[in-house]
Amino acid sequence: MAELWKIQSEVEELKKEYFFRNRQAEENRQRENQAATQIQSWFRSCKVQAYLSHLHKKAIIIQKIWRGFTARARFRQMVKAAYFIMKMNFYEEMAVRIQRRWRGFFERKYVHNFYARKSYLKGLSSKNELVRMELDELEELQKRERDCLEMVKEQTAKVYQAHRLHHLLSTKQCPGVFNSPFRPAPHEMELLLRQVKYQAPIRLPHRGGASSPLGMLGPTAPSFPGTLRSPWIETTGTYCSSRPILPPIAIKKQQPGEVWEQRVHCPDLTLQLQTSYTHLEEAQNQLRQRESVTIPSGTLGTGSMLHHLSHSRSSSPQPANSKSFR
Repeated sequence: MAELWKIQSEVEELKKEYFFRNRQAEENRQRENQAATQIQSWFRSCKVQAYLSHLHKKAIIIQKIWRGFTARARFRQMVKAAYFIMKMNFYEEMAVRIQRRWRGFFERKYVHNFYARKSYLKGLSSKNELVRMELDELEELQKRERDCLEMVKEQTAKVYQAHRLHHLLSTKQCPGVFNSPFRPAPHEMELLLRQVKYQAPIRLPHRGGASSPLGMLGPTAPSFPGTLRSPWIETTGTYCSSRPILPPIAIKKQQPGEVWEQRVHCPDLTLQLQTSYTHLEEAQNQLRQRESVTIPSGTLGTGSMLHHLSHSRSSSPQPANSKSFR
């Protein structure tokens, strides 16, 4: 009995142990299931990520290869275009060089002959030399004329000054200003004063300014009949033309009385037409009527009548101070 009771007690404990172990196994199974699920999800995510990274790397390789291929093709096209442009530039330069050589040859041979142009330039240089020589001669001549004019001007000024200072001429009793006893020889003004004679200056009107040596002294420079002249002026006769000055024309001014009489005598003196344009025909008709009435036919003609009328008009008395304005 004790053994049976012992066996029964062991069976009860075994059941309890069995139920306890089953409950623990169930709890462990759920935890293991969740852990397995987490492990599987992590493994699958790692697998997918590795696959995606592998695909990304392969895509990068494909893109790199494609981009390199397109870049090399574009670069080859650029090199081809640059080579074509360089070749065309070279050909154009060679064509321009050929055209330049040909045009130069054609111009030198047919248009502008080198030897003809050389001879022309040589003749032009000789002509220029001749023109320069002529211009130099003309300049020298003009310079001599200017010097001569200056000399004449100075001489005329000296003579004019001598005429003005003739009262300073020295005498035997009283030496003048220009004949100092301390000088070895008299002054040139003293010699000039001895040559000229005193004459009152006469002012002439200005006639042309610089065409005469006296005109160069000024518009009011006096003139003297006894003025010394240059031998160049006497020989050439360019400035030695002395024409007599005519007196001014006396213009009679009209008196106010005569003007008043003319205005009273002719009050309608205007530019307007005082009669009609048929005045002449009307006068002839009146003359014919008067001739036919007063004069018998055959005694006097029309011409004699007109002469008689004109004579009668001319013989009519007129005022003494009247003037004709016809």
